[in-house]
Amino acid sequence: MDKIRAGDIDIAYTISGNGHPLVLIQGLTATIDWWDPLFMEELSKRYRVLAFDNRGAGRTEAPDGDLSVELFADDTANLMDALGIEKAYVLGYSLGGMIAQELALRHPDKVKKLVLCATNCGASGWVVCDKEVLAVLTDRSGTREDLVDRFCTIMFDREWIKANGYLLAEFKRRYLIAPTSDHNAARQFMSTVKFDAYDRLGDITVPTLVVTGADDRLIPAENSRIIAGALPGAQLKEYPGAGHGFPYQCRDEFLADVVEFLG
Repeated sequence: MDKIRAGDIDIAYTISGNGHPLVLIQGLTATIDWWDPLFMEELSKRYRVLAFDNRGAGRTEAPDGDLSVELFADDTANLMDALGIEKAYVLGYSLGGMIAQELALRHPDKVKKLVLCATNCGASGWVVCDKEVLAVLTDRSGTREDLVDRFCTIMFDREWIKANGYLLAEFKRRYLIAPTSDHNAARQFMSTVKFDAYDRLGDITVPTLVVTGADDRLIPAENSRIIAGALPGAQLKEYPGAGHGFPYQCRDEFLADVVEFLG
């Protein structure tokens, strides 16, 4: 893992593989470590994969002040410039999907194809989760281990948790490598509340794949249907029985769909 100056901050990042650049943008409080290693390994056989910690997450600094999805998008563009990446495939997950939308709107020349995973388009077209789920998401009490245990209950369904103890333990281990501070978690969360791209979705003209777990409790699947319906020619893929953590639950199918779409 390295760091590079991009705009006004030093961003932690990794690059692996060869081929056309593929930029992976993580979600709320998430870090590079959260990506499934096998998913990353397979992508790196086909693409030059850039992954990084968003401003305020993990190892990337965040000076005082409000955070916004627009700022995260500009950070992504600045990082691409710093690394000499002119244009890339872009895959954004959860908050990362919001950032990817804003990147395509603010810096359209940098995006060749777009994959939007388990995300929404902001306040004007947002189908919100249940209050109980939101309470779990925003609860920062207890130890880091308590936090990740609660988080997993809204990422994965109970049956998957029972059947995949090893994978869950490995996810928890990676979650705890470089945890995001409570202060920055709150700032990142507020950026999602302020985000709104609904009325601008029609301005995104690059080929787009919209992907969701059909049983996502955190960002309900209806959000992906709204995005796909507003984007000209967008493809929509839903994974039955999967939740917000579908990239882990449905790794092989998800990987195949991404590779087929990107080419």
